[in-house]
Amino acid sequence: MQRRRFLQATAALGTGSILASQVGSRTAAGQGQPGADAEEQQMTPRSAAHFFQDEDFDFVFLGVLGGAYYQVADVGTCLAIADQIRDGDAASAVQAMTAAGDRLAAIADEAAAAGRRVSARQAYQQAANYTFAATYFVDRMGAPERFAPTWLRHQQLWDQGAALLEPPVERVRIPYEGTTLPGFFFNVDDSRRRRPLLIFNNGSDGSLVNAWTQGAAPALERGYNCLTFYGPGQGTALLEQRLYFRPDWEKVLTPVVDYALGRPEVEPGQIAVLGVSQGGYWVPQAVAFEQRVAAAVADPGVWNVATSWMANLPPPMAALLAAGQKAEFDQYMDEGLRDEPVAAATLAFRMRPYGLASPYDVFNAVEQYTLAGGVAERIRCPMLVTDPEGEQFWPGQSQQLYDALPGPKLLVPFTAAEGADLHCEVKAPGLRAQRIFDWLDSTLGRQ
Repeated sequence: MQRRRFLQATAALGTGSILASQVGSRTAAGQGQPGADAEEQQMTPRSAAHFFQDEDFDFVFLGVLGGAYYQVADVGTCLAIADQIRDGDAASAVQAMTAAGDRLAAIADEAAAAGRRVSARQAYQQAANYTFAATYFVDRMGAPERFAPTWLRHQQLWDQGAALLEPPVERVRIPYEGTTLPGFFFNVDDSRRRRPLLIFNNGSDGSLVNAWTQGAAPALERGYNCLTFYGPGQGTALLEQRLYFRPDWEKVLTPVVDYALGRPEVEPGQIAVLGVSQGGYWVPQAVAFEQRVAAAVADPGVWNVATSWMANLPPPMAALLAAGQKAEFDQYMDEGLRDEPVAAATLAFRMRPYGLASPYDVFNAVEQYTLAGGVAERIRCPMLVTDPEGEQFWPGQSQQLYDALPGPKLLVPFTAAEGADLHCEVKAPGLRAQRIFDWLDSTLGRQ
């Protein structure tokens, strides 16, 4: 087999995040590689829709910029960061993002010392957002050892800011299979009054910044308390506890619901669950078996996680996988990636939360992450499925999930014309929240 064919395999390693699309074509173009022509690495003129030619860089940046709606970014700061990044150059992205994070952290420390809670909170949250963005590029710059410290630094900054919310975020531990999962409970106020609860389920690589902008902040504005958590393979559950992804997510969500029902602020009949990115698989999987959820949202709908890994796997590699030829599969993958650091970094990033060292083992594992075989047909609670135009990772699967749902359901399109296209509608958090929470209000009888 030719090495170029192995690169095609890595083009599909997105599993619900960035760092996946068209790796081979970018590598072939020389972007981000040592010795690449400097002019080729410069950012192209910006348009209303794109800041970078490199799709990974552009998507991460759009997510950072979209955070301005909920005050975890400043537009001017984001544009200044973009000016410091050479298109496709991961080291420049890490430098620009971490420098901005450090600058905002210093501002936050000074404001906190002076008792200026609002200024300190906003600066800490912005610092966390910029620092978190850098975690997407440390593998690609050839420094995987920086992933955990950078992630944990962003978590520290977020926690410092969240402690200054009114009321402060409550850090909790959720009992789970002989250990606990880290959880974060957001109260609307200090009244302890029973309210509807949104459980926010992050995706494969999300952070508390994502939980805030995509779940907690809009929930609090509308009178919902919010509980989010790091499940196996996510955040500090991965980095500090060495817990890894699992497909049977009902074994994760049920303990979260158990914990929620033990809190006096939670109205038992009004628990909703929102899953984003790969959470668009995990939430439907979980609510197929967890019957105490009153409403669920998949943003977007994910029918089969494995398709984003398998779609471009060359037929000879697929044949090795199907035949169980692990040694040959791993050898060919290693040979194909040996001279392709960007593609190799993509695979390393995507494999990390599975806790597996062998590409063969990971490719085998992701095939378990599917709603086929009657799982979706078990779902009884009302479900909203978002369907963003230009979905990069699981195109068409929102419709597939919607069609299989037997109960009350709604498919909600988001379009480029309204600036709400792409995975998880990162450019239009306000519009996204309006549609999702208006449906939740109606479904839970809050109108």
